[in-house]
Amino acid sequence: MTNVFAVRNDDGQPGHEQVVFCQDTQSGLRAIIAIYSTALGPALGGTRFYPYPDEDAALADVLNLSRAMAYKNALAGLDLGGGKAVIIGNPEQLKSEALLRAYGRFVESLNGRYITACDIGTYSEDMDIVARESRHVTGRTVPNGGAGDSSVLTAFGVFQGMRAAADHLWGDTSLAGKTVGIEGVGKVGHRLADHLVADGAHVVIYDTSQVATEKVRAAHPEVDIAVSRAELLASQLDVYSPCALGGAVDEDMVQALGARIICGGANNQLAHRGVEKILADHGIIYAPDYLVNSGGVIQVADELHGFNFERASSRAEQIFGTTKQILATADKEGVSPAVAADRLAERRIAEIGRLRGIYLGS
Repeated sequence: MTNVFAVRNDDGQPGHEQVVFCQDTQSGLRAIIAIYSTALGPALGGTRFYPYPDEDAALADVLNLSRAMAYKNALAGLDLGGGKAVIIGNPEQLKSEALLRAYGRFVESLNGRYITACDIGTYSEDMDIVARESRHVTGRTVPNGGAGDSSVLTAFGVFQGMRAAADHLWGDTSLAGKTVGIEGVGKVGHRLADHLVADGAHVVIYDTSQVATEKVRAAHPEVDIAVSRAELLASQLDVYSPCALGGAVDEDMVQALGARIICGGANNQLAHRGVEKILADHGIIYAPDYLVNSGGVIQVADELHGFNFERASSRAEQIFGTTKQILATADKEGVSPAVAADRLAERRIAEIGRLRGIYLGS
C-alpha cells in the first residue's frame, strides 16, 4: 500500500490534508475520500464509482483527482477547496441503496470539510440517495432542488475553452470548417458534439461503446465514426478532444497526432509530468483539462446557493477568457499552458487562502 504521508506532488510540495478510508462490509462499500486543500473553502469534488484493479490504483487515482479539483476550483473562481472520492467496484453489480447511504454516512462524518457530487459511475439520482444521510451533497436531481446532469455545463465549458484556443492559434473563435476528433462520447462528449456540429465543425468520434456512438450518429448523421483510437488520431484532425478516462496523452500519442490543439473534458489527460513540454515542442496547444472542464463543478457549486442556470452558465462562459489569459501568459513567459495554469491557481490559493488568517472576532 502506498505510504500516504510520504506522497508529495510532482513539484515536491506537501500533499493532501486528509485521506479517509471507508468500509461497510455488509453493503460491500470500499471507498476513499481525499481532501487535498481547504484553503479556499470546503473541498468539493465528485464521487467516482469504478472497478479499479486494486486498492493502490484507486488510491493513486483519488489523490491525483483531488489535487486537480483544488486547482480546478481555484481557476473557476470558486471559494471552494479540492477533494475527490472513489468507490471501488463495478457500479452495475455493486451499487445499491444501502451502499450509497453507507457512503453518505461517511461523507457526513467529515462535518462539511468535503462536499460530494457526481462523477464517472454515479448520477444525480445516486446523489439523492447519498443526501438522505448527508447534508453535504450537490449534483442532485431537479425535483430535489439540484441542477441535474452536470455534463451540460461541462461540455459548454470545454467548447468555450476550445473556442479560446482556436482564437489564440488561428485568430478566429469559430470551429467552422475545422475537424475535431472526440474520444469518448458519453456524458460530456456527446453534448460537446452538439455544440461543435452547431458551430459548423466536422466531427469525428470514437468510443468503445457502440451504443454511445450510435446515439451521437442518430442525433447528427453527418458525424464520422472511427473504428479505433488509432483511426481517430490519424483522421487529419485540427483539434483532438479527449473526453474519456485520463492519461490519454503520452509520448506515443503525441507522435501519432496531427492536431494543433488538445482540448477535452477528461480529467488528468497528460499521462505524466513532462508531456506538456513534449506537446509544446511539437507545436501543439494544450488547453489545461482542469480549466476547460470546470463547467461541471461550476454547475454543481451553484446549487449550494440555490441553483440558477443563467448565473452558472454565465460563470462557465468565463472559461473562454481564462483560457485566453493562460495561453497568452504561457507565450509571454515561455512556459507551457499547463505550467501557466498551475501558477495562476497556486497564486489564488495562496493569496485568498492567506485571508483566513485575518481574525474576524467572535
